[in-house]
Amino acid sequence: MQVGPLSIDDDELVERFVRASGPGGQNVNKVATAVELRFDVARSPSLTEAVRARLLAKRDRRMTAEGVLVLSAQRFRTQERNREDARERLAAFIDSGLRAPTPRIATRPTRASKERRLGEKRGRASVKQGRSGRGWE
Repeated sequence: MQVGPLSIDDDELVERFVRASGPGGQNVNKVATAVELRFDVARSPSLTEAVRARLLAKRDRRMTAEGVLVLSAQRFRTQERNREDARERLAAFIDSGLRAPTPRIATRPTRASKERRLGEKRGRASVKQGRSGRGWE
């Protein structure tokens, strides 16, 4: 499998075919069309250290504590289409780790933004002051 400049061997991917949930009639009960694709990000020899660190640093619920990415694909009715879908999503996930995020350049707030913020703050203060229990006699 080719992802940008990286090439991932098929033996690094573990595919398991399970029954899909949801509507589909008898086909759902008989045929294992859903695909569960596992890719060990933490121990993959195909990934560089920088890419591996970026992918493991992501707070992704599909990533296990051991660093294994588990993708479940059951969008389509055929096993082959679900398999392609899982592989495309894996490629997109790895592709997101290939590019290093651009560092943020610190900037100072403008005078107008400071004045807007302080004006809104004064307005909120006056609204809250008007809520106090004085003058209800």
